[in-house]
Amino acid sequence: MNAPFDLDWTVANQQLLVAEFARLRALLGTGEVAPAQTQVETLRRRLPAPAAIDTLARLFELSAFERDVLLLAAGVEMDARLAALCGEALGRPQCPWATFGLALAALPEAHWSAIAPVEALRRWRLIEVDDRAGLTAGRLLLDERVLHFIGGLNYLDHRLLPMFRVVPPAGLMVAAHRGIATDAAARLQAHRGRLPVVMLTGDDAGGQRDVAATLAEALGVSLFQLRAADIPSAAHEQASLAALWQREAALLGSGLLIRQDDADADTGLVRFAEQVDGLVIVAGHDAPRLDGDRLRFAVDKADAPEQRRLWHTALGEKAGPLSDALDGLASQYRLTARRIAHAAAQLDGEDIAGDRATLHRLCRGDGGGLSELAQPIDVRATWDDLVLPDAQRRSLEQIAVHTRYRITVHHDWGFAAKSARGLGISTLFTGESGTGKTLAAEVLANTLGLALYRIDLSAVVSKYIGETEKNLRRVFDAAEDIGAILLFDEADALFGKRSEVKDSHDRYANIEVSYLLQRMEAYRGLAILTTNHKAALDSAFQRRLRFVVHFPFPDAAQREAIWRGIFPAGTPLGELDPAKLARLNVAGGNIRNIALSAAFLAAEAGTPVTMAYLRRAAHLEAAKREKAPSDAETRGWS
Repeated sequence: MNAPFDLDWTVANQQLLVAEFARLRALLGTGEVAPAQTQVETLRRRLPAPAAIDTLARLFELSAFERDVLLLAAGVEMDARLAALCGEALGRPQCPWATFGLALAALPEAHWSAIAPVEALRRWRLIEVDDRAGLTAGRLLLDERVLHFIGGLNYLDHRLLPMFRVVPPAGLMVAAHRGIATDAAARLQAHRGRLPVVMLTGDDAGGQRDVAATLAEALGVSLFQLRAADIPSAAHEQASLAALWQREAALLGSGLLIRQDDADADTGLVRFAEQVDGLVIVAGHDAPRLDGDRLRFAVDKADAPEQRRLWHTALGEKAGPLSDALDGLASQYRLTARRIAHAAAQLDGEDIAGDRATLHRLCRGDGGGLSELAQPIDVRATWDDLVLPDAQRRSLEQIAVHTRYRITVHHDWGFAAKSARGLGISTLFTGESGTGKTLAAEVLANTLGLALYRIDLSAVVSKYIGETEKNLRRVFDAAEDIGAILLFDEADALFGKRSEVKDSHDRYANIEVSYLLQRMEAYRGLAILTTNHKAALDSAFQRRLRFVVHFPFPDAAQREAIWRGIFPAGTPLGELDPAKLARLNVAGGNIRNIALSAAFLAAEAGTPVTMAYLRRAAHLEAAKREKAPSDAETRGWS
């Protein structure tokens, strides 16, 4: 029975209730019972579907007496004459309500056990007893939700609305996920007795929701979602919520999806799930430990070939002109089927160039999952801004090639089928500070059209056991979602060598490094580590690196090239001599600082940038290192 009820059924249900109330009035001594009972049976046969009260009796296995108790409690709310008769029978006309004592005296097949807390009426919160006057003399209170159901209205209990929400049907789905739903449905349909809990683990939260929705549809039930964080911690509150939901699940014909966001906070979830019968699905990155039967399935984001298929399915005829771009999208981003469908729906199919830009923007998203633990870098640098020897430049170009053609080599050509390890592109940039390591990362991000995030070690590393690993997992998961390039600046602080275990701190520090080893190997995107101290890195990291690029200290020719391109086109310049400037033995980062400082000096004086200002700026920069430039380096600058 699903709301709203059919109009013909609603009218027939109301007519039956009128007849049932007439029968109860007869039982209270106002008429013949037999004719009233005959009228009830006649109207019941005319109903196009079972009456609401009969559905309640079937769902909760009520006896004939318990059914009549419900009708009596409903009647005092819906039939004024029946309410008045109850008050007269109790000898208190001013109290027009029903009691259990009245029900025991007036209704057929009466039994005392019906009022027990473990029996259906009170166990499922169909009625409550105001026991201030005693159990038998206390007023029977019919739950408002049950009253409306008997009257023909079926909706989720208003007390559950803040916590439970309807799960919409699945749309575009990964083929493997649809197979999981089909397999789970077949196994549940063949099961006898209480259904096992279905555990959905993995990194695709949207896919898990789609699997759950498809599974519920196959079983012929609707589906509601509850966040594990909303389950109360107190045992009695959990039991109350479980009973209330169990009643709703029966009335609405629904299953429950419990969404777990924190793998450590599963105590309340476990206790709650074990109290609920019917279809219960628990979804999250990891599975909590549950007693009893359970089915477990891994629901992860689709690999690149499947993502490509989803793009073509979602775009339909629009996919043709965007075919080459779709290979890049499938290779660079790991999106859910729902997100792919949403992005595809935004395209008009008329402006191909605009559609390409829109797809990249939508796929990249806003990076919200990374913003707490990483700093986005606004990438503007191009290859023209990067001054490096040919060998290093070729290495960087190969990194871009490996990133751009991953789907072709790994999947179309079969390398991924041989081994799932080493599919990521972990890269190490080494060299002194200011030699262009971060600038090279910006150039790669700009070339590939990907977001670049610098990992904030202060936000990632935690003194609390297990928190660093949890933060790193969030970083890698969020980065894979949006295809971001991860930049671990000063990587030796996080990827340092494991030490001999002398105490618990050493053991947990080594666990963090080991976890990083696993995630770096499994990460399918481009991760760039920069360090000034290559020897400080754990050797296991170095074995897993696809590229190692050494950024040398620039020689005189390279410094001259850097000086020639350091000033923006709009900067007013005097007569500058790049060859003389190149005699200053500093790295590219220092050159940029000197140029910027000289520009401010010139702006203050209202003149172009001259060699004299650059000399002053060079001394200011050197002061930070407490090492003044030699006369030979700055001779002829003024």
